[in-house]
Amino acid sequence: MRKEQKEQVVQDLKKLFEGNELMVVSHYSGLTVAEITELRAQLREAGAGLKVTKNTLAKIAIKGTKFENLTDILTGPSAIAYSADPVAAAKVAVKFAKTNDKFIVVGGANSENSLDLDAVKTIALLPSMDEARAMIVGMLSTPASRIARCLSAHSEQEAA
Repeated sequence: MRKEQKEQVVQDLKKLFEGNELMVVSHYSGLTVAEITELRAQLREAGAGLKVTKNTLAKIAIKGTKFENLTDILTGPSAIAYSADPVAAAKVAVKFAKTNDKFIVVGGANSENSLDLDAVKTIALLPSMDEARAMIVGMLSTPASRIARCLSAHSEQEAA
């Protein structure tokens, strides 16, 4: 890779680190192209992505960003799952790791907090932003629908 190409990769990675809320680092040694493609598709469906890059370039790009604490776990054949949603990348990565023993989640970070494997698994259990919004809307609409049913039942009783 020429110097200009490396500089472009570093700039692209820096934008990636600055524009997302969650990074999940994993090792992917032994995965086939089809398996990586399947993982990328699952991540894309969840609004996340996957970046496979040289660790040295990633370490250069990560300096000065909120994910600088990932430097220590960027070793070996690393893939970085990322998402603007604070849980999407973790959900897909942990689920994929359960079904594929060649994909190993190492850790991650959200904002300025380092996450070990257990923390990433815990985050994967949380509802996504869309799921959380749906739960809130459901909780807010339930009392209103109960009131409407009570009023309509009461008006039906008076009519009878």
